[in-house]
Amino acid sequence: MKSLDLKAFRQKVSRKKKIYTTFLRGLHRRKVRGIDPMAIRLNHESFREIDCRTCANCCKTMTPTYTKSDIRRIAAHVNMTPEAYKEKYLYLDDSGDWMHYNLPCHFLGKDNLCTIYDIRPLDCRGFPHTHKKDFVNAATVNIQNITYCPATFRIVEKMYEKIILKK
Repeated sequence: MKSLDLKAFRQKVSRKKKIYTTFLRGLHRRKVRGIDPMAIRLNHESFREIDCRTCANCCKTMTPTYTKSDIRRIAAHVNMTPEAYKEKYLYLDDSGDWMHYNLPCHFLGKDNLCTIYDIRPLDCRGFPHTHKKDFVNAATVNIQNITYCPATFRIVEKMYEKIILKK
């Protein structure tokens, strides 16, 4: 696996985001057979090529949504009450989700590794959510994630090539 060039990734996203956003929004109308197995296969291929530890862009530029059990578990790990943890690190957004105040994530180490990896939030455990079934109905999540996650971008790029460009 090679190291990721995040500057080059951002440039690529700026050139292709509109095309891939339109593609993802229109997937439900296309009625493509086998899209979930294709997404899962592309997910596996992407993560064989892309090592999150050389990137950590999600941890640097996005905040996970914290569940109540995430807050309790992580607060206990850092010897805080859930209330104290929320007050120090989180805020309640307009949709009622608990999010980080600051970026990058305060648990991201200088080596791009999560210092609470084994107990990280559920949202982080599943990120970028491209391995789940029902890829078509996750279009909104994937549209957001192509901007931040090189693996998601690659999955959508390869899917676009197979479905639209017939490569």
